[in-house]
Amino acid sequence: MPTYIRPYEPTDLEPLYELTLLAFEPVFASFRQLLGPGIFPNLYPNWQQSQTDWVDTLVREDKYSVWVAVIEGNPVGLIAYSLDLEKQTAEVQFLVVHPDYQNDGIGTELNTLALEKMREAGIKLVEVGTGGDDSHAPARRAYEKAGYTPLPLVRYYQSLGED
Repeated sequence: MPTYIRPYEPTDLEPLYELTLLAFEPVFASFRQLLGPGIFPNLYPNWQQSQTDWVDTLVREDKYSVWVAVIEGNPVGLIAYSLDLEKQTAEVQFLVVHPDYQNDGIGTELNTLALEKMREAGIKLVEVGTGGDDSHAPARRAYEKAGYTPLPLVRYYQSLGED
């Protein structure tokens, strides 16, 4: 099935909510397990709402460029990025692919298109962040296939409340 990548359209919103929640369910399940009951609910009291709010922000604010991967008329992935033309830098804000289409090269296609658009805009350096846990392995593979260089970072949390 060929993938078509095009700019975001308002009719994409509901399918993008759905695929985002499906794709991020394993991520937040991993976070829940790693962080435990003392930390997870404080960091992510309603991750589903936070994810759909983030999608809303990305598609509604002009500072983000949003591209959607479509198969047979259905959105199956998106990439969103922001440009800082003065500094000639960009940041990938969000990359998501429907779980049924992960590992089919769609993340790579979205990254490739975004990087081409950034080059055309005169961007010299692009940044992206993702998790180091197993649930983020597909995202790391997509970024590494697109040529990004990883810099391992660690973030620590400690609950000071009751466990």
